[in-house]
Amino acid sequence: MADWQRQKSAHGVDDLVLLDTINERAIMENLRGRLTKEQIYTYIGNVLISVNPFTRIRDCYSDAKVKYYRDNARTASTPHVYALAANAVSNMISEEEPQCVIISGESGAGKTEASKQIMQYIAQVSPKSESMDRVKQVMMDSNPVLEAFGNAKTVRNDNSSRFGKFMEI
Repeated sequence: MADWQRQKSAHGVDDLVLLDTINERAIMENLRGRLTKEQIYTYIGNVLISVNPFTRIRDCYSDAKVKYYRDNARTASTPHVYALAANAVSNMISEEEPQCVIISGESGAGKTEASKQIMQYIAQVSPKSESMDRVKQVMMDSNPVLEAFGNAKTVRNDNSSRFGKFMEI
């Protein structure tokens, strides 16, 4: 289904540009409704919004989800961080150009989790070889090391980052 064809469902709209009225109340009601149905990801055009549920959502990051988003273009997929990662990987390959994903939010918003999930997705869909496996392992092992420096307890988060992260793959 193309972006413009997304329909309003029982859990709100997948893309906020499709709301009948776009204002703070309508956006918040849509996000709240989606969260109650464990739909934590919502598009607003090409931007992916994620709402931290502060709990694990069953099968949200399963191998089956990786396969689904690897095999389906973003326009045929429901909003998900894997769809964003799949789009970046696809563009990187087709355009032979580096891609950038900006993850922003306040403390406890889920930035670290989003970056981990993007790295996990890339690691799972990358070609298999001994040298590639080594790069994947270094990539996956680097996040805990980075988190060991500069984190602090805040009102919202026991392990809040105090720095930005840049990872070039």
